[in-house]
Amino acid sequence: MTRPLPLADVRIIAVEQYGAGPFGSVHLADLGADVIKVEDPRSGGDIGRYIPPYAQDEDSLFFETFNRNKRSISLNLSTPAGREVFEDLVRRSDALYSNLRGDVPAKLGLTYDVLRHVNPRIVCCSLSAYGMTGPRAHEPGYDYVLQGLTGWMALTGEPGGPPEKTGLSLVDFSGGFVAALSLLAGLHAARRDGIGMDCDVSLFDTAIGLLTYLGTWHMSAGHEPVRTSRSAHPSLVPFQNFPTADGWIVVSCPKEQFWQRLARAIGQPQLLEDERFATFDDRRRNAEALLLVLDACFRSRTTGHWVAALTAAEVPCAPVNDVAQALQDPQTQARGMIVTTKHPIFGVVRQPASPVHAGPPRLLHRRAPRRHEHGEEILRELLGYDDSRRRALAEAGAFG
Repeated sequence: MTRPLPLADVRIIAVEQYGAGPFGSVHLADLGADVIKVEDPRSGGDIGRYIPPYAQDEDSLFFETFNRNKRSISLNLSTPAGREVFEDLVRRSDALYSNLRGDVPAKLGLTYDVLRHVNPRIVCCSLSAYGMTGPRAHEPGYDYVLQGLTGWMALTGEPGGPPEKTGLSLVDFSGGFVAALSLLAGLHAARRDGIGMDCDVSLFDTAIGLLTYLGTWHMSAGHEPVRTSRSAHPSLVPFQNFPTADGWIVVSCPKEQFWQRLARAIGQPQLLEDERFATFDDRRRNAEALLLVLDACFRSRTTGHWVAALTAAEVPCAPVNDVAQALQDPQTQARGMIVTTKHPIFGVVRQPASPVHAGPPRLLHRRAPRRHEHGEEILRELLGYDDSRRRALAEAGAFG
């Protein structure tokens, strides 16, 4: 017997756009949730449809990445007719998910207090830049802005260089994960108690939370975080990138046993007898002297040589790959981390899969929807509207 996907009995109305919001809900869709994108016809739908360089005819590879396995309906929520359809969708759904400016859900009536009369079990999850409260609630914000505001850029880059963002929009993507987790927690409680709720999630909170131990060190012990050369760990040595004869290797020794294995694997067992490098703290205080020795060793041979030698010695390490190499890594293939869909404009689209695993993997994936592609299907089959009602709603401006 084939089991249904884990979230096959969950329906989510998504008033979402761009990156962070759709990134959070795509994992729920991959897990089987019926995610219905509500797109505003006045703006041409989700702005992600138009992100270059691979954009054409109200679709883009950016949009495809974040919206597979979803359905789409165009609704003008500013009209009474559009609001009527929207509330009927809420009545038949488990959650309302949005990523708008923090003060907008209340203005658009997307909060639990406004919708509880429609569906007392509805979970209203808002992902915004700064949340629904606080002095910045009314401000727009994006990943780059949040990385600057919350200290991430100050930690990223070489010492003495300009502040830098991380290579990917990790505040956006982490915010999407946090929103998905919050939504699922809310659904669990709503099914247990019969009462829904608001989930007020923000990119700001996510980024501050991800300061983790550096925040703890600073607030509890006065520690002042600084940038480290070659992406080194702030306190553990060796734990960083090293140049080799033909590239780079990243080596991690967060346990004493890894340091001991490393010294032997690189042909430097005498380092284990050097009192300057005897403990974690000794190596931290004498990092400059130790790194001179390690640099000379790693520069003497190729990345492939060192990866083979250290892997055989069970020392955590890896080549510093580019994106193409990472996607071609045997582990990527073995873990099923590539999703393939067919698209009428872009042909075969291959994209990274969701890393969220629960039970057997989803075998078939649908491409991202065209705007309003499922409108008639949703109106007819889910909401039960007959032809005359659909025509009347269209004439009243519900869909355009």
